Amino acid sequence: MTQTEDLVRDDPGRSFIGVLQKIDGAAGEDGLTVSEIVDQLDERAFGLLILLFALPCLVPGLPGAQIIAIPIFLLALQIVVNRTEPWLPGWFMRARVKKSWISAIAGFADKRLRWTEQFARPRWRWLATGLMERLVGLVMALAAVTIMLPITNTIPSIALTLASIGLVQRDGLFTALGSMVALGWLTVLGVLITGLIMGAGFAVDLLREHAPWLLGLFGG
Repeated sequence: MTQTEDLVRDDPGRSFIGVLQKIDGAAGEDGLTVSEIVDQLDERAFGLLILLFALPCLVPGLPGAQIIAIPIFLLALQIVVNRTEPWLPGWFMRARVKKSWISAIAGFADKRLRWTEQFARPRWRWLATGLMERLVGLVMALAAVTIMLPITNTIPSIALTLASIGLVQRDGLFTALGSMVALGWLTVLGVLITGLIMGAGFAVDLLREHAPWLLGLFGG
């Protein structure tokens, strides 16, 4: 059995940190392709892959976070449609992930997320399976969209991390917490955007009434 065929069995009680460390151990000096990483995952592949992509996005203002958000969005949509195996574009599956990056993610999870193992466990499964799992996927897709915007990526990444841990561990409490953080973030953004739009409309009306010549400079 090759390294990429040595699949991690679908055991919700198994440490997801152990899974990340197993992937790190399987990576040679040249790292692994995304396809090889996927080959090592089980039915929890969606949650684990989203977690892998979400962890680096926790860094505020991370360069390239908008690009990383694309596979998160695609994977979340596949949860929504209840796809059984993850799909990503061929060019992305062939992309090679550096050994240093894999080790950094595994190390970060071991140091910063070890506490979750004391709390995350299979419970409230109805919030992490079936229809609710698909709804969580929709919320995660929306959270990924906000990472694509030119704003901070930390808060939606926290939501994605919590929700993905919930999916991996079949822990409905974590999926609920992640969804609440994401929905709260989406609400705040909605209010801000609405305020900006209304504010812009008010400013245009004010200029049209008192300084139409100035508005004309902008083609209004």
